[in-house]
Amino acid sequence: MRRVTLFVNGTSRNGKVVAVYGTLPDLLSVASNKLGIKATCLYNGKGGLIDDIALIRDDDVLYVSEGDSFVEPENEMKPILELQGSHTDWITLNIGGRLFTTTRSTLVSKDPDSMLAHMFREKDVWGNKQDENGAYLIDRSPEYFEPILNYLRHGQLIVNEGVNIRGILEEARFFGIEQLAEQLEMTVKSSQPADDHSPISRKEFVRFLLTTPTKSELRCQGLNFSGADLSRLDLRYINFKMANLSRCNLSHANLCCSNLERADLSGANLDGANLQGVKMLCSNAEGASLKGCNFEDPSGLKANLEGANLKGVEMEGSQMTGINLRVATLKNAKLKNCNLRGATLAGTDLENCDLSGCDLQEANLRGSNVKGAIFEEMLTPLHMSQSVCSQHWSFGLNPGGKRELDGLSQTLSNIVDTLQHVDGRCSVGECGEQLPKKNTLKRILGRVADMDIGHKTFEKSCIWFHCTE
Repeated sequence: MRRVTLFVNGTSRNGKVVAVYGTLPDLLSVASNKLGIKATCLYNGKGGLIDDIALIRDDDVLYVSEGDSFVEPENEMKPILELQGSHTDWITLNIGGRLFTTTRSTLVSKDPDSMLAHMFREKDVWGNKQDENGAYLIDRSPEYFEPILNYLRHGQLIVNEGVNIRGILEEARFFGIEQLAEQLEMTVKSSQPADDHSPISRKEFVRFLLTTPTKSELRCQGLNFSGADLSRLDLRYINFKMANLSRCNLSHANLCCSNLERADLSGANLDGANLQGVKMLCSNAEGASLKGCNFEDPSGLKANLEGANLKGVEMEGSQMTGINLRVATLKNAKLKNCNLRGATLAGTDLENCDLSGCDLQEANLRGSNVKGAIFEEMLTPLHMSQSVCSQHWSFGLNPGGKRELDGLSQTLSNIVDTLQHVDGRCSVGECGEQLPKKNTLKRILGRVADMDIGHKTFEKSCIWFHCTE
């Protein structure tokens, strides 16, 4: 590849170094863009008109006109012309302790307006300091200077593996090599992710998966997968923290030990997915479908969905042994026929949740909200120690705040009908008068219902049941 220095006809300032390729009209087009004129003619340094691109030699100095005759360049061009012949002496640079040997013309010809060109155009003009061996001292990074020097030698940017492009860009700016700086800026910009944050497609993601070992963590934090089809993919150990997976198709995907903390899974389809050991702390899966999912890990690694938003999710038939759903929200969720043995549901909002046919043996429901929850066809009895603790039932309050006690007996009968194992030992707080501290629940409720309350005013708005065994 040949390179030439172009000047506007009659001047010796603001020259441009360009590569010569194609035909003469191609070179004239490049000259027009670089010099800001309508180039029609090319002259050599002696005023000869060039009509064939084959006549152009490497490192020629050419003058571009808009059709006018050749004009002798100004006198300040003479030092530049002399560089083509006289400034071929060898010099050594000490860049940050590393020695580079090159010719003076290499430093000044490629970009005559650069700092390096001004420093070494004439000997000792800048009074450059030298070390004991005569090498010129420049306090810059040798790692980033090497590709810049090679660029000045042959006009090509070649970067070794592991060298930061941004570091080379800063050096190019420092030395005032504008053409190289523009090229590096384009390279840096093209390597950055798109600003539109458009969703990643299945094809793009599969390409990433194929280059990543299955046991290596693929970092996908905050990425946008909205609406993508990721069904039946092996997504083990992938970090989806804070990622947007809303409306994704993740059916039958393997998400074992993946991190979905604070991820958006709203409206996603995870039917039949493998979720062993998954981390979904504070994730948003409202309205998602998780039918037939497997959260149970034979090795004992428990899935963690603490604080997750699972409003209205469909989880029928899922294996959830030992799952952590502490303080999660499952309002209006459908959990029919789920295996929740040993699950942690403490503080969980189960309001209007359908738990029909579930196995809740040894599950911890202390402090959970089971208002309106359905417990039909339970596989194992639900003990009071699991659910009744710290629960209360309001009764007898009309909209005005006054107690209407006429329906008290009916209210208590409803409580008895909805509770299982009502013969368990319990204590009850004060409700108008001191009641026995321990008694069977049936007997306590019977006494409250049969009391003569005409001369008493109940001081509490509800009866509290606190389990003792």
